[in-house]
This record gives sequence, C-alpha cells and structure tokens, in this order.
Amino acid sequence: MNYWPLIGVAWVVAGFALRLNPALTVVSAGVVTGLAAGQSLFGVLALLGDAFVRNRYLGLLLLTLPVIGLLERHGLKEHAQAWIARLRGATSGRLLIAYLATRQIASAIGLTSLGGHPQTVRPLLVPLAEGAAEARHGELDPAQRQSLRALCAATDNVGLFFGEDIFLAFAGVLLIQATLAEQGIVLEPIVIALWGIPTALFAFAIHAGRLSRLDARLAREAARLQRPAPAAGP
Repeated sequence: MNYWPLIGVAWVVAGFALRLNPALTVVSAGVVTGLAAGQSLFGVLALLGDAFVRNRYLGLLLLTLPVIGLLERHGLKEHAQAWIARLRGATSGRLLIAYLATRQIASAIGLTSLGGHPQTVRPLLVPLAEGAAEARHGELDPAQRQSLRALCAATDNVGLFFGEDIFLAFAGVLLIQATLAEQGIVLEPIVIALWGIPTALFAFAIHAGRLSRLDARLAREAARLQRPAPAAGP
C-alpha cells in the first residue's frame, strides 16, 4: 500500500497551523496528494476542475457573488446598519438568536439555500449584527469586529448542520439509513430524522445560551475601552 498520498493530510495541518490562506492550503494539498499518488500535474488539475464543476454550483459563482458585490457597492451594508439602528430593542445577541432559529427551522424542512455565508451572512447578517452592536456600544475595535463576524458565521453553521439532520431527504439521513441496513438494522428515514430533533434542540439551546451572553460581553468591553487610563506618577 502506498502511504505517500497521506502527506496531503500533514500539508493541510501544517497550513492551518501556520495560518496560511485556507483555500490555497486545501488546493495545494490536493495537488501534492495527487502527485504523491503518481498522477501527472495535468491529471491532478483535471481532477480538481472536474470536482469543482460537479460539486460547486456555478450559479452561485457566476450570479450570486457578483450580485452581492454590486449591492454592497451601492450601499447594502450601510442601509442594513442604518435600518437595524432604528430598532430600539435590537441587539446583536437577539438578532443572531432569531437567525439561528430561522436557519434551523428552514433547514429542517429542506430549505437549506435560504441562508449561507456568501448570500446571507457576509452581505446581511454581519452588517446587521455590527450595526446593532455599534448602536448600543459605540464603534467596535478590530478584535471585536472579527469576533462578531466569526460568531455570525458559526451561527449559520450550527443552524444548518443540526437543522438539516431533521430533513427526511437529507443525504446524511439516507447515509445513516444505508449504513445501518448493512448491519442488519432496518429503519425508515422518518425514524432517523425524528431522532435528530433532540440533538437539534440541544444545539439550539447551547448556542443560543452563548449568544445571549454576547451583549453583556460587548458592554463590558465597551466600558473597558472607554475607561480613562490611570494618570502617570510623578
């Protein structure tokens, strides 16, 4: 058995540990793995191109991203922040909890494309969360801004991952059914999906608990940043 292709795993680990560009790290690891497996460079590139065409939605690449870029150029982010600032009860934590619930429910009925990082998180959720935070706590520093953006992305991930496990036709549910059938355990997809509900509820409760503490944390950090520095001694 040829173990050299496993060098791609070490390549990915090293790239992430060194905080290199994730996309560049993954693609280069694929090239290294292919070469280690005895493929030619053109063969590896052909495999990568074929996988991209089959597994990535070209409509997302050719339509969604340019449209989002055009909307942002014409003030989508600014309008979103101005709108959220006019809502008195809106906070970053409440907004993200509402999005988490919406994302999870939509995913549970198969509407997984209603959210997502390129079409919802980056152009809409992040500006709304930042606008709500700045309306209450003032200008965010770079560390706070990056932390809030990461939490927005994580909220989308949690809602999608645990919500889609409840959908009957989700590939993961069908994979579980097929795996159990190979072991002689015959279950209908509805049974597997129903057992995904407790997990989804626990995931919602845990992440919503984290989000509920977000506003208090932002308030503490804002107070710390606004606190005057102690006077220097004589």
